[in-house]
Amino acid sequence: MPELPEVETTLRGIEPAIAGQVINSIRVHQGSLRWPVNPNLAQLVEGQTVTHLSRRAKYLLMQLDQGSMLVHLGMSGSLRIVQPNEELRKHDHIEMQMSNGSLLRFHDPRRFGCWLWSEGPHQQLAHLGPEPLSDDFNGQRLYQLSRRRKVAVKPFIMDNKIVVGVGNIYASEALFRSGIRPDRASGNLSLRRYTELAGHIKEVLAAAIVQGGTTLRDFVNGNGEPGYFQQTLAVYGRGDEPCIACAGRLKEIKLGQRSSVFCPRCQR
Repeated sequence: MPELPEVETTLRGIEPAIAGQVINSIRVHQGSLRWPVNPNLAQLVEGQTVTHLSRRAKYLLMQLDQGSMLVHLGMSGSLRIVQPNEELRKHDHIEMQMSNGSLLRFHDPRRFGCWLWSEGPHQQLAHLGPEPLSDDFNGQRLYQLSRRRKVAVKPFIMDNKIVVGVGNIYASEALFRSGIRPDRASGNLSLRRYTELAGHIKEVLAAAIVQGGTTLRDFVNGNGEPGYFQQTLAVYGRGDEPCIACAGRLKEIKLGQRSSVFCPRCQR
């Protein structure tokens, strides 16, 4: 699944081509996504200017003169700027032609993504926690919200009400850097360890954004290019392989129906 760094790099890739441009046309080839695309989308947005693009959690928000469009990439989706004469691929569900000639295509093989229009706030953004790279997210927040909780620390930091955008890959990597087992009870960690963990979450996400995200399966950024952070993964997807720090065998367990890899020696 594209996580926060992948969505951020997608935003940075498409923004120069569509920000400040008028939507000449929008064509919906398949509207049955996670939530149905508004059948009147073309009437609602054609002729409007995309005034601003932003990211909230794993959502992309396109602000228009009136209303906005909210896009989620789902499990395997992508947004790409393509040449106007490029042939439509299978699973290219939505395409948006801009006044400068740019053509944006939404590709989603599994159709778990979304493309929603609203004239007001989007309900999907309500009740979200702070952005992990913002000053509002820190170890003190993690420590206070974890008190007397028995849930394991990994699913705790992956809870969007606690902090947004810390998905499976980056949670695993941040916990390794912090020396914390993913199955440790969140309520048993000290403020010092949460301060370290918050710092490593920021470091891992920032590094992944710089490197264009992580290439897993078919993720590409807004320019159709893969990410390269996968080359530096210490634990994610490396079960039974040697630890890069101590050469011990990495262990793979299931937490909340998700695979979690960690080093029993380095993480406690």
